[in-house]
Amino acid sequence: MDFASKSVPRHLARGAIGFGLILGSIALVPVAGPATLLAAPLALIAFRGCPTCWMVGLAQTISRGRLERQCGDGVCTVTKARPEAKATDEFPRG
Repeated sequence: MDFASKSVPRHLARGAIGFGLILGSIALVPVAGPATLLAAPLALIAFRGCPTCWMVGLAQTISRGRLERQCGDGVCTVTKARPEAKATDEFPRG
């Protein structure tokens, strides 16, 4: 599955919202009662699942375009992505 966001700042904002909802709902229990715990499940929406899913998505967002998986003969490896040749370099004019 792909948990990545379009950009790192967007992903970090989702994390701040998710962790804020969890911490806020727990911290407000003594003040407002157990009803504040109803905000905690909203964090799952921000995390797109769970905090672990958010962390996996952060790694995917950071590495997007920088790493690539290559598989051959039943063995897969992760390497640095090769810069793609520009269209003008691929087809010489003539």
